[in-house]
Amino acid sequence: MTVDRSALTTLDGLQAALHIAPFHRWLGLELLSASHGGIVIAMPWRDELVSNPALGAAHGGVLASLVDLGGLYAVLAAGGLAQATADLRVDYHRPALAGRILARSRVVKLGKRLSVADTLVETEAGDLLASGRGAYLSA
Repeated sequence: MTVDRSALTTLDGLQAALHIAPFHRWLGLELLSASHGGIVIAMPWRDELVSNPALGAAHGGVLASLVDLGGLYAVLAAGGLAQATADLRVDYHRPALAGRILARSRVVKLGKRLSVADTLVETEAGDLLASGRGAYLSA
């Protein structure tokens, strides 16, 4: 399925693009806001996310996915092109426990061939869970 580039200028269009991938739909991702200044994606808590039953903490790969997707969709919301992730760095700050998780992303550099975005992954109360930076290829 392809996405019309003009659809990526609206919140509904970006949400539809986000839900093209089955993994993104499974995560239950919801785009809360999108502008040239950045985006906010919400992910509901699911027991299937837990990788450490003793703590009840989500798997770090899920948080890394939020960093990656947040950055990519921030680039798209800013009018850039992003077709693949070229590089991704993630730092983990505390375990993600039960509760909705937010990814707040903003573009650092919007380029013709490579764009860069930063993402903070937080609880709804604002506790920092993870942070990271992604670089995205446009061609």
